[in-house]
Amino acid sequence: MLNNKIPPIIVVVFFAIVMAVIAHYSVIDFTAFIFYAATILLAIGCVFCIAGVVSFRLAKTTVNPRKPEQASELVTTGIYRFSRNPMYLGFAFILAAWGVWLASLWALLCVIAFIGYLTWFQIIPEERELQKIFGKAYSDYKLQVKRWL
Repeated sequence: MLNNKIPPIIVVVFFAIVMAVIAHYSVIDFTAFIFYAATILLAIGCVFCIAGVVSFRLAKTTVNPRKPEQASELVTTGIYRFSRNPMYLGFAFILAAWGVWLASLWALLCVIAFIGYLTWFQIIPEERELQKIFGKAYSDYKLQVKRWL
């Protein structure tokens, strides 16, 4: 035999009213959260981008993504131990920061579209070129380090 004599629909209505009262008297301002989350994502993105450029400069190889055939060195140290594409990863974090700042889930979904587009039209062609230039060394590197993170 059930101990509960109150119909569930009444319990739902009761809790809905309690929630409405709580929400009315305890408005949470997400402005600070959005600011800090966006700032953190932006900082992470900038660190990835800058670390990628610095690693390429130290190796004295091209940073130009439109000319992967000019790569003179396979960079596998520094930030490149964690991601094969830290600059692109940094851009994704920067876009995520922008989406958070805009407080829009739909805008955040554009980050996924960016990753898909960049993977298909930029990274895969770059990888083909790097495979031609560096051969087995690049194949081994791809086995050790993920494309994004």
